[in-house]
Order: sequence, then C-alpha cells, then structure tokens
Amino acid sequence: MGWYDEFRTTKINYFLYNITILLAPLIYFYVKSVTTSDFKFRKQDWWHFTFAITFVIYKLSIFVYDALQPDFNETQNGILKIDIDEAIIQPTMSFIEFPFMLLYLAFTLQLFYNYRKKIEQYFSNTYKLELNWILSFLVLFTLMFLYDTIQTLIGSLVTDLNYEQRWWLNLFAALITLYIGIKGYFTDTTKLQKLNFSFSPSLDAIPEINQNKEKTISDRDIKLITHLMENNKVYLNPELNLSDLAEQANMSRGQLSEIINSGFNKNFNDFVNMYRVSAFKNMIKENKHKQLSLLGIAQECGFNSKATFNRVFKKLTNHSPTEYLKSTTN
Repeated sequence: MGWYDEFRTTKINYFLYNITILLAPLIYFYVKSVTTSDFKFRKQDWWHFTFAITFVIYKLSIFVYDALQPDFNETQNGILKIDIDEAIIQPTMSFIEFPFMLLYLAFTLQLFYNYRKKIEQYFSNTYKLELNWILSFLVLFTLMFLYDTIQTLIGSLVTDLNYEQRWWLNLFAALITLYIGIKGYFTDTTKLQKLNFSFSPSLDAIPEINQNKEKTISDRDIKLITHLMENNKVYLNPELNLSDLAEQANMSRGQLSEIINSGFNKNFNDFVNMYRVSAFKNMIKENKHKQLSLLGIAQECGFNSKATFNRVFKKLTNHSPTEYLKSTTN
C-alpha cells in the first residue's frame, strides 16, 4: 500500500503481532462456549493465552528499549527490532505458529465431535442442534490456515510475494469472520445452555465395550421402556429428550441412558428414531401416503424436519423414503 515508502520512520513494525497465537485459543473457547452448557471462563483457562500475552509484553519491551536509544525518531526499526526480532524471533515464530494452530484446531474439532455424540445421547431430533455452521467454519478456517501456510512457504523459499498477491488471504479471512459472526449471532443456543450432559455414563453407545461386564440391566427396566415406547407412543413427541423419558419412567437420566445403551444396544437418538421409522412404515402400509405427503407422514411419526427424517431413514433402512415407497407400491 506504499505505507513504508510514505512514512519512512514509521514504527508500525513494533505493533504487528502474530495473531495466530491468540486466534487459536480464541476459536477453541468460542466453540466450547457454544457447545458446553453453562460455560464459564475460569481463571485457569488464562494459561491458554500465556503465549500471546508474553509475546505482547516482549513486543512492547523491545519498542521501549529501542525508543530510548539515540536517533530512534530518524529510523524505522531500532537495534533490538533488527538484531533480535527480525533476525531470530520472527523466523522462529513462523515455525511455531503452524503446529500451535494445528494443535488447537485438533482440540476444537475433538470438542465439537464430542458435542455431537452428547446430543445423540440426549435428543431424539438433533438437526437444529448439530451446529453445522460451526463445522463449516472450522473446515473453512482450516483451509484458510493451510492456504496461509503454503503462501508463507512460497514467499520464503520460492519467490517474494507482494501485498497484492497476499491480499486474497485477508479477503478470505474477512468473509469467514463475517460468516461465523452472523451465523453465531442469529443461532439460538439457549436450549443447550440449560442442559447438563455430565450424567452420561459414556459418550459411545457401543455395546461391545460392555461384553465382559456383568449384566446390570434388569428385564423389568427393559420392559418398562418398551411399554412407554410401544403403548404410550412417547416417540410421537418431536421434542422428546432423555429427561422427558426419564421422568415418565421414574428414573434418573443416567439410569435411562445406561438402559438404552446397554439394554437396547443403541444411543438415545437411534433408539427413539427406530420407533418413528417403524411407525412411518406402518402408515405407508395403511396407504396414508395417498392422503399425506411423505414429510407430512414423517411429522405425524415424530420427526420435526425433512433433513432429520431423510437422514435417519437412510441410516436405519439403507433406503431413502422415496425408494422405500416405490419398493412397497411396486
């Protein structure tokens, strides 16, 4: 932009910070605040920002030192900026930033996928709670990070890149920032903030992990839950969650979750939607599709969105609803 040519004694270089070391933990805590019920930033969480804070103090220190040297106002960069910052620290930071960001992106993705597993243990309809926009943001940000890394390597090892060539990264960053800001602002997460997932005996509803354990689920428990599903048809409630069913079964959420995971070999989401899919099939057999659309029938069976219905039906039957309808009418 011609800044350095126009202002040859500018001190802006002292205040250009490696934002990656701050942005990485900020993204992690943002996703954690959205996906963790009653999230509170604790004092011990500040250690994630130790690197960034130390770097700011370092930058200010070399500026103060250089500013006290003779003829500082006549030059652009002082002695510490040239001999230490540009000669040692900045090249070192270019090697540190990549694994630092990569590590936090891995932590953030793990946090997000653990959240996905948790909501499957709690909700029967999860589409509106899956927060796909966060996953999209993480994917886009990862691609932008890789683009920046490749650009840096080309600029350092192949050919020097001017501002116009590097400008595209700034555009991508601005668009991604606007996307996450707008989506985050208009997404209602109040339902999540009131939940407590700490009851869950396990994030994984994989029956094989309990094969060598003594059976602790009684037949009475299994019959009770089966009765609620088959006779009371509680699955018809599209907002049914683990707490609702636990209250009707007169047991704790942890007990019910353990019964469904170990007794029925399913997580809560698959367990409830199994009954909804079965109800849908029965309504097709009764020719309800001649009176209602497939989505209308799905809503009658407890599904609350087309996306959830199509995905669940495909997962449990290996066919789309339309394919199933054709197979039964031919």
